[in-house]
Amino acid sequence: MPRLEILSEVQRQMLQFFPCMESDDVPWSPLQKPLTESTVAIVTTAGLHLRDDQPFNRDHPGGESTYRILPSDSNNADIVQSHFSIGFDRTAIYRDINITYPIDRMRELVEQGVMGSLAPNNYSFMGALRDCTVVAEQTGPEVAQRLKDEGVDLVFLTPT
Repeated sequence: MPRLEILSEVQRQMLQFFPCMESDDVPWSPLQKPLTESTVAIVTTAGLHLRDDQPFNRDHPGGESTYRILPSDSNNADIVQSHFSIGFDRTAIYRDINITYPIDRMRELVEQGVMGSLAPNNYSFMGALRDCTVVAEQTGPEVAQRLKDEGVDLVFLTPT
């Protein structure tokens, strides 16, 4: 994301008044077991998906609120990004997917015994949504239930 001072007045105003959801509570749950015994998943808003999956829809009003499943054993070369947003520089992610989806670092932590295991699946949403209602009320809780069903103890969030 660029610094506000280098953007045009129109871009600056758009970002300063971008709608943002506010919540009165924090969906926090303390870790119930040591990290060394925990199953960890990644949830990102980088708009990532497998090469053969349907890309996120650029033309959806307010942004697409669906998600894509990224199996933990996927080859990084098979993961692509269809995230779109004004002022979003994708260069670093093209060079190293771990910038926003640190799957290799997670695999290393499991190998080193720092974390127990990786969940079978990770999840990617589209960021820069103008209306987060569907994510808050439908797809977010759906992914949360999937994570619970997959035995996930800890979710590592990577906003993009």
